[in-house]
Amino acid sequence: MKGLQKKISGSGIKYLVVDSGWYKKPEDDWWATIGDCNVNEGLFPNGIKEMCDMIKSYGLIPGIWFEFEKVAWLADLYNETDHLLKRDGVPLSVDGQRFLDMRDSWCIDYLTEKVINFLRDNGFGYIKIDYNDTIGVGCDGAESLGEGLRQAVLGTQSFFKKISDELPELVIEGCSSGGHRLEPSMMELVSQASFSDAHECMSIPLIAANVQRFIRPEQSQIWAVLRAGDDIHRINFSLTAGFLGRLCLSGEIFDLNDECWDNALNAISFYDKIKGVIKNGKTTIIDTFVGDYNNPQGYQAVLRECSNKALLIVHTFENGASPHIDKYLNGWSVADTFGSELDGDFRGKAFLLTK
Repeated sequence: MKGLQKKISGSGIKYLVVDSGWYKKPEDDWWATIGDCNVNEGLFPNGIKEMCDMIKSYGLIPGIWFEFEKVAWLADLYNETDHLLKRDGVPLSVDGQRFLDMRDSWCIDYLTEKVINFLRDNGFGYIKIDYNDTIGVGCDGAESLGEGLRQAVLGTQSFFKKISDELPELVIEGCSSGGHRLEPSMMELVSQASFSDAHECMSIPLIAANVQRFIRPEQSQIWAVLRAGDDIHRINFSLTAGFLGRLCLSGEIFDLNDECWDNALNAISFYDKIKGVIKNGKTTIIDTFVGDYNNPQGYQAVLRECSNKALLIVHTFENGASPHIDKYLNGWSVADTFGSELDGDFRGKAFLLTK
């Protein structure tokens, strides 16, 4: 961890986020113990605040992953059935997971201690709130299952607001399997949201472009997962996909060779030049000729315009003949570029355009 912090310090990266597993019981899998939110003393023998302080010492803001509305079968909270959602009087269980009743004041008090106070006491500045199951058609507690579902969702939204009210400087990321929290009322409560779990699929630029029709790119966090075994073109393909929203780095950052890490640093510098277009611009063209997302062929071009600047992002896929970008310029001039030449399969290149 210390080596990673040292490597990314001064790179332009702002947040370093600890993913799931920080709470797991030593003998159990991370998935099986979601819910109790107790720091694993084996992973953090001196407490997790020591890690947060270390992250801050490198000029970074510490963040952490939570999935606080759910409890897994090996969590102690799993048996607190008086405070869990039910259907027909039976605790609502999905794939070994149960769900806190976010209408219940006991649950809100529990989460205030386990989430809000935890974040405050340890100095976190970022939270990733995940949610990876569905309770289905609804739950008990109202005149219909559907009304129970509506009330439960409002309970969740109320707690999101409570987090913001008590920790106004905290950056909140929303996340969910299937993207079912990428809807307006939830997006209003978060700074950004993970757009998809297709991080390492070759279709990631296609999905990222589609999501621009649904949520604002400034809120669409896109993971560029960089692997030590990736060649420079694969690295650039991932990084340029990240320019379709908010760039997030993941993967084997510490093990990248010098060429690939230098390119990642160049991507961060380029992103700094284009972030105003991402935030304030309007996507005017999404041009794609791909029919099969599992085996994409051809190319995609996305143009986003903002006053006297624009951003053109082009990806080639299998048999992706080099596209003629001139047809997308229409009076724009190329001021800067990042990425690979578009003369092969699975290449990515971004163009900063000016008038």
